[in-house]
Amino acid sequence: MTTVEVRGGGLPGAVAAEWTKFWSVRATWWCLTGAAALMLGYSTLSAIAQRYDGDQPMGGHTIAIGGGFYLTQFAVIAVATLFVTSEYAGGGIRSTLLWVPARSRVALAKAAVLLPVLFVAGVVLSGAGTGLASAVKDGHGLPTSFSATFTAAVGTGGYFALLGILCTGIAWALRSAAGTLVAVIVLLLPVPLIVGSLGLPELVPYFPGIAGLNAMVESGQTNPVTQSVAPYAPWVGLLICAAWAGAALLAGGAVLHRRDA
Repeated sequence: MTTVEVRGGGLPGAVAAEWTKFWSVRATWWCLTGAAALMLGYSTLSAIAQRYDGDQPMGGHTIAIGGGFYLTQFAVIAVATLFVTSEYAGGGIRSTLLWVPARSRVALAKAAVLLPVLFVAGVVLSGAGTGLASAVKDGHGLPTSFSATFTAAVGTGGYFALLGILCTGIAWALRSAAGTLVAVIVLLLPVPLIVGSLGLPELVPYFPGIAGLNAMVESGQTNPVTQSVAPYAPWVGLLICAAWAGAALLAGGAVLHRRDA
């Protein structure tokens, strides 16, 4: 009898398969290209505005933070959401679960692919936005220090990575691109505003979008978007985002385990 050695499989094999799928579809490239275009476009226009508007001076890193929150994060939401929901739309989820019957392994594999990709994307885009804005504004506005640039870049990378995991968790639960996009955007923007307007402003920094913003700003410095100082250090902001992402992934994984494909 001939013995055939089987290689691969397990979580590493699932991650390798998801990595291949992630880079083999056009939506990934379009979303990442769109993220770069949004960040660089926002940085350029905001830097040009600094030459003429002395009432709201900003540094290059604060411009990059604004570009990441106001525009670029929506491309991140799109690529993470489509990474899950496109399989349901095209019926590919049946093949995926046939190849990897352990459903929790599928969810973890997709998360493992998104984490490094979105972290690197966030760091690179933040750094590029900061550098471009600083060059275009040419001494106008406020100066940018290395520590502020580093905090903004690492915070943006961490926020984008954890935002991607949050999106996949919600996508596993809802199985709908439209539903996931609406749910995530409402959680990031309207809900904190509503909570703050109801007389509970102390809760606002603990929502994922605001916590991600606070992770991009040095301790004790005013957040350029919320115009307030975070009640915690930048790394705590990332922990808050991680808690939201972990909860969403657990909920989505539970739905994936219980429902048919």
